[in-house]
Amino acid sequence: MRIALLGGTGDIGEGLALRWAHDTDHEVVVGSRDPERARDAASRYAAELAERGVEGDVSGFANEMAADRGDVVVLAVPAAHVTATVESVADRLGPDAVLVSPAVSMERTEAGFRYTPPAAGSTTLAAAAAAPEGVPVVGAFHNLAAGRLSDLDAPLGLDVLVVGDDAEATRTVRRLAEEIDGLRALDAGGLAASPEVESLTPLLVTLAVNNAGLHDLGVRFE
Repeated sequence: MRIALLGGTGDIGEGLALRWAHDTDHEVVVGSRDPERARDAASRYAAELAERGVEGDVSGFANEMAADRGDVVVLAVPAAHVTATVESVADRLGPDAVLVSPAVSMERTEAGFRYTPPAAGSTTLAAAAAAPEGVPVVGAFHNLAAGRLSDLDAPLGLDVLVVGDDAEATRTVRRLAEEIDGLRALDAGGLAASPEVESLTPLLVTLAVNNAGLHDLGVRFE
């Protein structure tokens, strides 16, 4: 399978690219608005994998070309850019493509980080509203700490909450999540549940900031 990470030069994109290229045989395509930046990031990820004796299949392209190549297309961009990114690649998505949204809209206040969903109700729902008809959107990877994900020496042991209205697309994303060593994918319901899932992230960030030893915090349900 070919996984395209739009905005794959950023923190969450780097973590997912490294983990999928390290733990699976899937082809990973790093996307960016700047194709040279995408190629540089892909080379850097491949070099890190090579140092560990892993020959990962990682390449870099402009976002539009990355989307054109992706079976699963991850919107690894800040929440404010999700809708524009979907619209910019809409005509490049294949008929069987699956869009994945991990972004969360939040802001820092004196009391801690606060969830600030867009008018659609969540960033995942905003992505779904912008997606071409027939292209399913799945929400996943919202609550993972990017630093922990990109550190291949760090054990994960974390849960990924997956939301989606298309059963087959949701199963695909859950399977991909669980192919990353140490992740367990849980069915958190349909897209309507995405606000509850996304709202966990600012809480986790606040806990990590306010409590020693909780850096790169994640969740595990027992």
